[in-house]
Amino acid sequence: MTLQDLENNGGSENNGVSARGVVVRASRDSDVGAMLAIYLHHIRHGVDPSQHHDIEPPDVDDIKRRRKNMQKNKLPHIVADLAGLVVGYAYAVPFRKRPAYRHVVKHSVYVHHEHLHSGIGRLLLPALIDACAASGYRQMIGYIDAGNRPSIQLHESFGFRQVGYLPSIGFRFGQWTDSLMMQRSLGLGDTAPPDAL
Repeated sequence: MTLQDLENNGGSENNGVSARGVVVRASRDSDVGAMLAIYLHHIRHGVDPSQHHDIEPPDVDDIKRRRKNMQKNKLPHIVADLAGLVVGYAYAVPFRKRPAYRHVVKHSVYVHHEHLHSGIGRLLLPALIDACAASGYRQMIGYIDAGNRPSIQLHESFGFRQVGYLPSIGFRFGQWTDSLMMQRSLGLGDTAPPDAL
């Protein structure tokens, strides 16, 4: 599915990726509040909901600007919509700004805490992969908390492999955390020179 297909999806299950009433579509400004709530829950509660982490919440207008900038640069920013409720979202950004890395994206996938392990990530991740491949990107990178086994397994099931291990790079909820770097090829990957983006 291309980014254009997702943008053209007006919420009809016949036009987008769907399962059990969930439709994957391009995000809208009206989705930003729900996306922010999903994000804040994950950064405040992490893997242990009994602990809270004080953060300064991101600015809604800043998220809107970032989202529009991604779309302007043909980078997907998508949501999983369940009967008008955003239950997850995903996006891709440039891996690095230097021209040599212009064919590589890094991505993020967030699922509403009440819909974890319900298949939302299995809808969002392949839609994101397809949209990035259709836009001409050749590699996709993800950084995943080493303790987040469900996310690691999800990525493995879609062809990602571990290419790096970053010990003790995060400090959350009173302890150091490790991250995995996972990667998969998109489209022709490194088998042919890239076309200009």
